[in-house]
Formats: sequence, C-alpha cells, structure tokens
Amino acid sequence: MKKLSPRTRVLTGAVAAAALSAGTFGAMSANASAPAAAPPAAVKADTADRNLQQSTHLTVAAATKAAQAALHAAQMENQRVSVAVVDRNGNTVVTLRGDGAGPQAPGSAVQKAYTAVSWNAPTSELAGRLEKTPNLKDIPGTLFLAGGTPVQVKGAPVAGIGVAGAPSGDLDEKFAAAGVAALAR
Repeated sequence: MKKLSPRTRVLTGAVAAAALSAGTFGAMSANASAPAAAPPAAVKADTADRNLQQSTHLTVAAATKAAQAALHAAQMENQRVSVAVVDRNGNTVVTLRGDGAGPQAPGSAVQKAYTAVSWNAPTSELAGRLEKTPNLKDIPGTLFLAGGTPVQVKGAPVAGIGVAGAPSGDLDEKFAAAGVAALAR
C-alpha cells in the first residue's frame, strides 16, 4: 500500500469533514422544515375518578389574617417575633417578620409551621415525642420546638402557623393559637 504524503492526508481529512458536515446540515435542515407533530390530545379526568384527590387550602387572605393576628398578639405582649403560615403541603403562604425579630425567627417560624401541619399536632406535643424517637429531629425542614400549631378543618390539617422569637416556646405557641382563633371569627 502506498504511503500518503502529509498534504494528501490533510486534504483527504478536510474533504471527509466537509462531506460529513454537509450531510449533517442537510439532515438538520430537513428536520427543521418538517411539520411539527400535533400535541397529544388533552386527557380529560372525570371529577368522580378515584385517581383524583382534592385537598383544602387556606386562601392568601385567610393566611394573612391569621399571621397578622398572631403578630398582633405578640406585639400586645411586647414580643418581637416572626410568623409563618404554610399550606397543607408545607409550602409557605405568608411570612411576617415583626419589628425587631431576630434573624433566625423567620426560618424557625416556617419550620415550626411545617412541622405542625406535617404531624397535625402542636409542636409542643411533638417535642415530647423526641424522647422516644430522637431521630425525628433529623427530618429535613422540621423543628420540634413549641410554637407551631396546625389549622384543622373537620380534624384534618389544612395549614400550619409557626411563631418564633419570643423568649419561650410557650409564648410562641400562644401567639400561633391566636392566629388559628382569628380564622374562626
């Protein structure tokens, strides 16, 4: 077999690359000009379908009312707190940082609210469970300190209210309960 010169090898490689590029460009051009496939037809679900589940959530207005009531209750006792309201899924709906509340308070309030709605119980009760099951505290996003209260409808949790920043969890939970009570008015 005859050995090719360096110049011939470079030219042969360039021709091969050009042919490959032209083929790729042509294939891409052909695909770009092809009509787009029609989107799949929408699947309609029957509202009586057993595969669907409905849940109840607080409106933003109701969550705001509850948070403001909790913050007001704390202000009446000269406490500097933050308040958070989360929905049934643990998503934050409202957070209010009171004047002078510490930098950790907003995050702690969200975690307390999340913990309360997750277990459908006040966080002061849940803190007692840590004695029997200490690894509960390792669940991400939770905080097992008093100050979180669930909002219930017919016994089922629909939201959680968390308060953080007062000198004791008992005060935080008292203010969270004031937020729940405001929803009944």
